[in-house]
Amino acid sequence: MSNNAAQNLNLHLRQQIGKVVFGMDEVLHGLVIAWIADGHVLLEGAPGLGKTLLAKSLAQLMSGSFGRIQGTADLMPSDITGLHIFNTEANSFEFVPGPLFNEVVLVDEINRAGPKTQSALLQAMEEKLVTLDRKTYPLAENFFLIAAQNPFDFEGVYPLLESQLDRFLVRLDINYPQLPAEVAVLRHYDKPGGGHSTALQQIQALPDTLLQQARQEAAAVHVEDCLYQYAIMLAEASRNHPRLSLGLSTRGALAVMRCARVEAVLDGRDFLIPDDIKAVAPLVVGHRLLLSSEAMLEGYSAIQIYREIENQVAVPRSAEAK
Repeated sequence: MSNNAAQNLNLHLRQQIGKVVFGMDEVLHGLVIAWIADGHVLLEGAPGLGKTLLAKSLAQLMSGSFGRIQGTADLMPSDITGLHIFNTEANSFEFVPGPLFNEVVLVDEINRAGPKTQSALLQAMEEKLVTLDRKTYPLAENFFLIAAQNPFDFEGVYPLLESQLDRFLVRLDINYPQLPAEVAVLRHYDKPGGGHSTALQQIQALPDTLLQQARQEAAAVHVEDCLYQYAIMLAEASRNHPRLSLGLSTRGALAVMRCARVEAVLDGRDFLIPDDIKAVAPLVVGHRLLLSSEAMLEGYSAIQIYREIENQVAVPRSAEAK
């Protein structure tokens, strides 16, 4: 496979969003994987690093609508899902959709919203549906949710529960950019008002059907049974690790495989190899593994422990997985 749809999508996204955001190559790679794999993204990083601009850029690339939800302690589920309002002229209730009914939705500071509101996102993220007053409404076909949180906040926050974290296909960390990239940010946006709107207008929309073609390519990737077994062996090892109180779920193992398929087509292959799993696993498992209290006190991270597990599990060998 050469010059496939997934590679074309990746190239187009990097060229167009690269006009607006700078120094985010790894984050863009993770976004491409999640987008083609039809999953949602959890962004973690300090305020002011371009998370909102990145989400708006993606909406512009999709020629889709963009909705932003600001997480606050008093945010109610109806504020994001919508509500029924009585129309006196029609003498009936009419549904007024909330910001979830956009193609790209950014939930900023999601951990400042209360658990009840966080839970309102579960059905939307899993099924692309919203149920309100015993009626179910479909979301956009290409509904894509990006949630952002500041990992340094400890006051007035409601940490996401494991069941909520498991709905995010990948977690991406946004760090401070390198000097050349940060200089480029200042050069482009050091003007009254910032100039973000003008910058967004430079983005050319993705060609029609390219995303669907990329998803079809990922679905057609050949996967040998030994690689499925490898993914399960990694999950089982995490469930039995002494420094983990919660290992990788079956949904997590499926997420690894979905992302690995995309990694394969981005590399120009129609078959999966173990390196694809190794490349995407840190994006998928970092927010799903729950450390024991002893491991947290000793300063371990979930990725560190996963790397230990990866080194202990034997890599399968076959005709295509060498």
